[in-house]
Amino acid sequence: MQNNEFDEKYDMMTTVPVNKLVLRLAVPSIMIMLISALYNMADTFFVGSLGTSATAGVGVAFPLMAIIQGVGFFFGHGSGNYVSRQLGALKFDNASKMAATGFISSLALGAAITCLGLAYLDEIAIFLGATPTILPHANDYLFYVLLAAPWMTTSLMLNNLLRFQGSAFYGMIGMTSGAILNIILDPIFIYLLHMGVGGAAIATMISQFVGFCLLLAGCRKEGNIRVRPRDFTPSFALYKEILRGGVPSLLRQSLSSVAAICVNRLAGNYGDAAIAAMSIVTRIVMFTNSAILGLGQGFQPVCGFNYGAKLYGRVKSAFWFCVKSAVAGLLVTTTVAWIYAPDIIGIFRGDDADVIRIGTLALRLQFATSPLMGWVVMNNMMFQTMGKSISASTLALARQGLFLLPTLFVLAHALGLLGIQISPPIADIATFALSIPLNIHIMRSMKS
Repeated sequence: MQNNEFDEKYDMMTTVPVNKLVLRLAVPSIMIMLISALYNMADTFFVGSLGTSATAGVGVAFPLMAIIQGVGFFFGHGSGNYVSRQLGALKFDNASKMAATGFISSLALGAAITCLGLAYLDEIAIFLGATPTILPHANDYLFYVLLAAPWMTTSLMLNNLLRFQGSAFYGMIGMTSGAILNIILDPIFIYLLHMGVGGAAIATMISQFVGFCLLLAGCRKEGNIRVRPRDFTPSFALYKEILRGGVPSLLRQSLSSVAAICVNRLAGNYGDAAIAAMSIVTRIVMFTNSAILGLGQGFQPVCGFNYGAKLYGRVKSAFWFCVKSAVAGLLVTTTVAWIYAPDIIGIFRGDDADVIRIGTLALRLQFATSPLMGWVVMNNMMFQTMGKSISASTLALARQGLFLLPTLFVLAHALGLLGIQISPPIADIATFALSIPLNIHIMRSMKS
């Protein structure tokens, strides 16, 4: 990295008005998240024409994909948070060592997931909630997703590394190119080549590899830390920093996976239509939340640079701007989802009345409390970027682990399918309440 190039970036991150700066960095991240979520939905959309069991098969695969993504976010957020703070403190060597260590570590762990997953493919699919009618479709999809695991994890790591340096544009190029390619390849492999559910997964595998190559090239652009194998430094100190910054993301993704498995297994008591409906709702909620996550990702490098430079007033201003924007946006999407829920579910399985009936109520209930998550997400990202691992991990653990899982088991037993549908909004309300005292504590710790 050239000093004059970094000086320009440092001045931008610490002097440009925070509202303008967050939006500049957030727009590429929002596009990345929306298009990535869109191609996840594309698999569900195209596979939907193959039947309810095929749709459910893709839904059953979702928890494993969440774990693979969790590994990528773990190394991406863990190394990226540290790199951002070190660049803010003008410590370039530390940043370079962390970049290489996070890259190689995520690639190695992704390869380990591939080997372990392929060795126990049937057992994993059944554990994830596959019924006998869903199992063949789930196996077809999981096989190719597991093959792609090394570059899926490393792509997310590289995207976050670029983003935390204030270079979200290069991350956008890599992630969106892969996502658009996936949407193009889906109908080719599924319909033209008659490969069914497996074809959707092959499209994902190819597009993820293309995105990985483009992201790696983006790290070589001016002003960015280059990922060089010779800088790989597997030291206790660096892995400790990765744990500090990455554990909240890993917890959040892992618990999302566990919650999805539980929903699949509980919904399986009510047939393939219930699994398909809940998986469709999950993808839709992910799509709308992705814009909020993108906004938060635009906030994180601003937070990291300015927190490292001890410009706490800028950190607070950026935080409140993001909270207000997130809540306003979610209020709009909640209104749309509530009015058009049957039509939205019908896009994916319009010929299955049971899927539409179950999915409509679940979608409305989940969106009823989604504006609260704008506040929760921004707090989690702020805590994590600052290296406040206890607060960040607590909040990451809360929604899925402390509240959703216990509520699911209690209400599914007491209310049946309705209990499964109503558990997510209850967990949202409880998580919001927990986040308030955590925010007060962190805000008081920052003295301008």
